[in-house]
Amino acid sequence: MATLTPAAAPPRTAPRVTGRLGGRWTRFALRRTGRLLVSLWVLVTASFLMIHLVPGDPVRAALGMTAPTDLVEAKRHALGLDDPLLTQYVHYLGNLLHGDLGESIVSQLPVTETISQRLPATASLAFLAFLVAIAVAIPLGVAVAVATRRGRRRRTELAFASTSVVLGSIPDFLVGVALVCVFAVNLGWFPVAGRDGASSYVLPVLALAIGPAAVLARIVRVEMLSVLEADYIRTARAKRLPALRINLRHALPNAVTATLTIGGMLLASMVAGTVLVENVFAWPGLGSTIVQSIVTKDYPVVQGTVLVYGLGVLLINTLVDVALAVLDPRSTIGDL
Repeated sequence: MATLTPAAAPPRTAPRVTGRLGGRWTRFALRRTGRLLVSLWVLVTASFLMIHLVPGDPVRAALGMTAPTDLVEAKRHALGLDDPLLTQYVHYLGNLLHGDLGESIVSQLPVTETISQRLPATASLAFLAFLVAIAVAIPLGVAVAVATRRGRRRRTELAFASTSVVLGSIPDFLVGVALVCVFAVNLGWFPVAGRDGASSYVLPVLALAIGPAAVLARIVRVEMLSVLEADYIRTARAKRLPALRINLRHALPNAVTATLTIGGMLLASMVAGTVLVENVFAWPGLGSTIVQSIVTKDYPVVQGTVLVYGLGVLLINTLVDVALAVLDPRSTIGDL
């Protein structure tokens, strides 16, 4: 009868628990992948229809009203714009699968070549701005939360709230114009425009980072205030642990969930915000490229650039969802 003791039960139940957790994560991965693919299909279809929604003949608009008719027709045929719409769509999808985004009407260069030359400038600008926003927002939000906990220092709280609201509501390009006027034109500390050396990054990075840093600092403060009133923080204080250890080791890690979510959204907005900021600083990235292409009516370049921007935003949002699920599975309980 010794072999029928309850000690024999756990080995049979453990595989079922592991399998259940594995199944939940598999469903989460499948759902997130499905959402990404559907969103990507919508993005690709919208970028394809873009050139067909433009009033008039995009080739005639790009080549000019005085361009010979035979040249316009030859260009339309080269771009496949004289084929039926469904045929064009199938060809467009096939070319995308092979990494072919078409050819520029103006420069005659492949769109992939233009994007590959300009993408590093935009990616570095957005990434540095995100790092600056995180580096400023998290310490600032934590410090203000600790200082204003339980209604203390009302003036500090009011000054922080007012300043963060104002800075977070100013458009990036207006911040950029102000920075240029003060620090480039009047003081001459930094270059006015262009991408030439480390100093040329300072003003455009600040223009992109100031608003998101103000928004993120407010989120960090709110989350930190909530965590500081939790029972386990009271227990840590009752044990007379050092305040710095309580705030950084126990409270801060539990306040990063909402910060991560908002931070990912802000990174996506920073990528989109480069379009205007790059034009303020004449930055040689995708943002200035898309504006120039719109002006010259170079629609294949506009299509490819919009597709790259949209894909970047989708990938960022997906990575944020995955990171959030890993750090806090309870936040995705509906998917798990």
